[in-house]
Amino acid sequence: MLTAAIEIAFVLIGAAQVLNLYRLVRGPDTTDRILALDTVGINAIALIVLFGIHTATTAYFEVALLLALLGFVGTVALCKFLLRGDLIE
Repeated sequence: MLTAAIEIAFVLIGAAQVLNLYRLVRGPDTTDRILALDTVGINAIALIVLFGIHTATTAYFEVALLLALLGFVGTVALCKFLLRGDLIE
């Protein structure tokens, strides 16, 4: 039962990843592309966690945590760059 749920989740999150990549490429403006990039990162984290559950390995959870931290910092840096034009004041 759990394996079927994990496989369904892989398919659904993979479809969400494809749709987000489309929005990343075809976004109408820069803010939509930044939001799509952040959502791509979140979906990648979800796929890594699902793979960790599927293989019953705890190392993937640490990788997902690192990716989440880097994704947050990257999104904040991009938004700050868009608002002010520079990263360091």
